[in-house]
Amino acid sequence: MRKIIVFLAVVAVGIVAWLLFTRSSEREGPKQKPLKVSKHSVAFNESVQSVMNSYYSLTEGFVNWDTTAVDNQAKALKGKLDGLNLNELKKDTTGILETAQSFVDNAKNDIQTIAQDTGFANKRHGLNSLTDNLFQFLRVVKYDETKLYLQQCPMAFGDDDPGIWLSKTDSIRNPYLGLHHPKYGKAMIDCGETKDTLNFIPKK
Repeated sequence: MRKIIVFLAVVAVGIVAWLLFTRSSEREGPKQKPLKVSKHSVAFNESVQSVMNSYYSLTEGFVNWDTTAVDNQAKALKGKLDGLNLNELKKDTTGILETAQSFVDNAKNDIQTIAQDTGFANKRHGLNSLTDNLFQFLRVVKYDETKLYLQQCPMAFGDDDPGIWLSKTDSIRNPYLGLHHPKYGKAMIDCGETKDTLNFIPKK
């Protein structure tokens, strides 16, 4: 009889301990993953993201062969670049600010080509140069808010003359051949490949 009482007491203690542990775990909830910490300020990341969102709208205008949209988005992108917040780069003593500013200035010149030239082929050449300057800018400042993809159309300006663009996804949506190409129609919208990526996102 005594052994049975001891056994029941041990079982009771075990049940109580299990209930307390379960309730404690429920109160704590799932452990949160540590947040990534950008090397840049919120203001810097927001201004760069604003530039990139405007750039993506511009490439979509090219996809749709919409000259009016391309011209309007080029002007909008120029405004975003004018408002780009590079103040925090002044703290760096290795010349990053000057290098970054030179790519931004080159990008603004490319936008003028896109906005002012009436020929769609020349506008696409402007997009190609603009993309290179934005890519180099993002690489120099090590933009770490999102991962970006540098993609290439192998026949943007002819059979062996490629053109590049930036994308926030790895899927291909070709702004050089687009949806209304006079020869290919929309058949070549997914023509191209990812040539490089920018991924400076901090490790968690």
